[in-house]
Amino acid sequence: MTVKVTDAPEARRYEARLAGGSEVVGFAEYIRAPDLIAFVHTEVGPAHEGKGIGSALVRVSLDAARESGLSVLATCPFYLAWISRHPEYADLLYQNRSRVSD
Repeated sequence: MTVKVTDAPEARRYEARLAGGSEVVGFAEYIRAPDLIAFVHTEVGPAHEGKGIGSALVRVSLDAARESGLSVLATCPFYLAWISRHPEYADLLYQNRSRVSD
C-alpha cells in the first residue's frame, strides 16, 4: 500500500491519501509560525490504523520542516512517540532558549 502525503496549508494540516485515491485517510494538524511548526493533532481513520499512515504523515512533515529550516514543537503524543523511536529527527525539536523564569 502506497501512501501519498501532501501539505494542505489552507486547512493547516498534512493529509494522507492512498495512492490513486482522493479520500483523506489521515491527517496531522499544525500551527505554523515563521521559524516554528507545532504539530498538535494526528488522526488516522479506524479502517486504516496500523498500516503506517501515521508514520508516513510524521516522516513527510518532519522532512518538510527540516527542508524549510523550521524547528518542531511536537505537542501531539503520536509525534513525540515517533520522534523518540527515530532519534535522527530529534535535532528538529524546539529548544526553549529563554532565560526568563518565574
